[in-house]
Amino acid sequence: MKWTDVEDIGIALSEKFPNDDPLTVRFTDLRDRVLALPGFDDDAKTSNEPKLEAIQMAWYEEWKDAQ
Repeated sequence: MKWTDVEDIGIALSEKFPNDDPLTVRFTDLRDRVLALPGFDDDAKTSNEPKLEAIQMAWYEEWKDAQ
């Protein structure tokens, strides 16, 4: 996965952290969680706020659907 694989990352985060409300996770923590995902293989330096916000929203949609 790369930073641009927003939907896949959102699904992976939802599966790994099913009880965490994505809107309460700080971007610094979100970045660390994404970097730790199995299958994530992108440069940490290329993350930015818009990419993290898109990931957070994708994760939120997955999380909300599971509630």
